[in-house]
Amino acid sequence: MSWQPNRQSDSTLQQQIVQWVTAQVERGDWAAGTKLPTQRQLAMQFGVNRSTVQQALEELKAMGILEATVGSGVYVTRNSWHALLQQTQPNWQNYIESSLHKPNYHTIQLINEYEQRDDVIRLGTGELSPSLLPTEEIEASLRELSLQPKALGYSSPQGNDQLRAAICDYVQKRGIEAEPQNICIVSGALQALQLIAVGLLEQGSIVFQEPTSYLNSVHPFQSVGMQMIGIQRDEQLAQTLSQRKRKKQAVFYAIPTLHNPTNYVWTSLEKKQLYEVCQAERIPIIEDDVYHELLFEDPLPPIKAMDSSGQVLYIGSVSKTLSPGLRIGWLIGPTTVIERLADIKMQTDYGSSAISQEIVLHWLRSGKYEEHLIRLRQQLQNRADFTERILQEKFRGVADWHKPKGGFYIWLKFHKPVVVVDKDLFVKLLQRRVLINPGYIYDLQDQHHIRLSYAYATYEELEEGLEILHECVMEATDIL
Repeated sequence: MSWQPNRQSDSTLQQQIVQWVTAQVERGDWAAGTKLPTQRQLAMQFGVNRSTVQQALEELKAMGILEATVGSGVYVTRNSWHALLQQTQPNWQNYIESSLHKPNYHTIQLINEYEQRDDVIRLGTGELSPSLLPTEEIEASLRELSLQPKALGYSSPQGNDQLRAAICDYVQKRGIEAEPQNICIVSGALQALQLIAVGLLEQGSIVFQEPTSYLNSVHPFQSVGMQMIGIQRDEQLAQTLSQRKRKKQAVFYAIPTLHNPTNYVWTSLEKKQLYEVCQAERIPIIEDDVYHELLFEDPLPPIKAMDSSGQVLYIGSVSKTLSPGLRIGWLIGPTTVIERLADIKMQTDYGSSAISQEIVLHWLRSGKYEEHLIRLRQQLQNRADFTERILQEKFRGVADWHKPKGGFYIWLKFHKPVVVVDKDLFVKLLQRRVLINPGYIYDLQDQHHIRLSYAYATYEELEEGLEILHECVMEATDIL
């Protein structure tokens, strides 16, 4: 070993020694377990002070390349190759942990993973069963469509002009007056929320919502620095909003029709009260109305129908009714807001699928969509009745629920806290191939509820899954 550091180099003597030792290990000249010369010997060889060698060796130990054994000396570590690999590759874990978007709760990650398995009974899934999707009719639509070359290209910023006009006609039946320039086509309701989060609100803004909320299970606002505040819609609402808002920007997120996950339906009075309170406090409302078409009775007008000042941003979608795979929804709001969000959308995905937009346009214009909804509501009603009969038979003494008025869900409340946050019930059911959505993903303090869906599993799976759920709940109840 005749190498010595270059005193004319821009690198310090210590850095050069670290680089030289690292090179010996990389080339295999110093294999794992090799004992290094003493500090005194290395200092003499390199022509440097012993303290310089000591500092270099300490740095190499910190890198995981060397290790010291008391009374024996300094050695090349057994995992030195792994340590060197970490030095030459980006620290991706550091990138991940410092990124804006925070990871989903572990329970939600497991739900997303196990929903892809065919051997699992899905009792919480928020989508339609494949048997309820109009697959053959959509295939027929593709044959009926006469696509122009433009339909195979990128979509315009706000979306297909004809589709936006058709949506104007469609929502007018709900009492919503809108022009095409008031509409932005989005890839589902979640993208609408993400666009609002990054395009309209400053960091630290407040998003008011009900205490139990779908927004607690996804993070479109949390990941960009928004503050989520759950509040009760009671007689103190105006005072609460004023006190909590102070001088910060704020919005109120609401699902008035078939709320996710509780399936609650607001009255006209409740909608009016929220609108007037938010109007007085100058707080915009985000009205998520993706479930209203699944109400078993005629729905009441939305909050947006009473909006004369552009205070309400209204979200609709065909993901819950026609096909989640089409990825088509819409956001209705003031022109300046829509243009701003459309610009951001173009920066992120360059427009929603043009072909999907053509399909939805065809279904709206031909009347197929509303015909499909009539059949779908009846099928969901049958499934809800079937599920409730099983609940009456097996769960009457251990849980409460409200008769579903539509949509996908029954908000099942157990008398005892069997749905604990340490995932006991969730994991036990998963081990028996039954997947649930526990209440704590919508409210961290909730140990009593599960969101039970009758929309996805087959009738046989519903029967089997509820039997397994009953067995696991009774075991947990006995322990409590």
